[in-house]
Amino acid sequence: MSDKPTILVTRKLPEAVEARLSRDYDARLNPDDILYSKDELIERTSGVQGVLPCHTEQFTTDVIGRLPEEVKIIANFSVGVDHVDLMASKDKGIVVTNTPDVLSDATAEIAILLMLGAARRAGEGEALVRTQAWKDWNPSFMVGTQITGKRFGIVGMGRVGQVVADRARCFGMEIHYHNRSRLTPELEKGATYHETLEDMLPVCQILSLNCPNTPDTVGLLNAERIARLPDGAIVINTARGVVVDDEALIEALQSGKLAAAGLDVFNNEPDIHPKYRDLKNTFLMPHIGSATTETRDAMGFRALDNLDAFFKGEEPGDRVA
Repeated sequence: MSDKPTILVTRKLPEAVEARLSRDYDARLNPDDILYSKDELIERTSGVQGVLPCHTEQFTTDVIGRLPEEVKIIANFSVGVDHVDLMASKDKGIVVTNTPDVLSDATAEIAILLMLGAARRAGEGEALVRTQAWKDWNPSFMVGTQITGKRFGIVGMGRVGQVVADRARCFGMEIHYHNRSRLTPELEKGATYHETLEDMLPVCQILSLNCPNTPDTVGLLNAERIARLPDGAIVINTARGVVVDDEALIEALQSGKLAAAGLDVFNNEPDIHPKYRDLKNTFLMPHIGSATTETRDAMGFRALDNLDAFFKGEEPGDRVA
């Protein structure tokens, strides 16, 4: 019997990450990348001291309560931890960690991709080329929105939001932001702070959602707040689907109140609201904000760093519960 801690790995991870896992732990891998049901997840934790899951596994109050007592750490392969009941974990004595910092650049790149794709009607244009529906050119053909110099509003000026702001500055955009607290001048870099979201929305020609999923942010972008945006504004979301009221956003896209939306995250992924697919003014990505080789490796190594610290009796650097 191995004297190494046994770790359940719920999804197939990058090759380099799994190699290190298998070297340092008794790793129960998922080579077929099966998405476990709650019952399967609990069953597979028998004899396990730690779990390395992704955001696809839901550690609800019930699941936490049913985990074997020997499970002592949940080292997430994600920065978001809204899939884990942190209070239930704490009450049961389970340490929870995440992987901050390492995915900020990759997620910011997707935010800029969504902005450009939505503004310049990239989804429509690619479909025309692929389906051979592109017939000719004329002055009114595929006219979109130029983003250079526009007013860019950010909801949530954390690690990702700050990188998004830096990238947007390359387009000469005027940066506005709403955050739980104001940044220092060094981090603010000349951006305009708005104490309330309602104050910021009327100036946002482009609105980027970069806030975490918390009870305060569920349904944050609703009909009342969309109404405060300028006509023809563009919304992009790389945060979590739950921060958007789907019906309100879809209605605004249908009516022309909003020019377009670029979305990488959705409610009820992957079974998203079907009306998004029918709208020409949506640019849609399948939750790939962190999907680069460099970032996925870094996320895995960060999760392993947290496991290493825990099993050495040290405090994990990214502990959230």
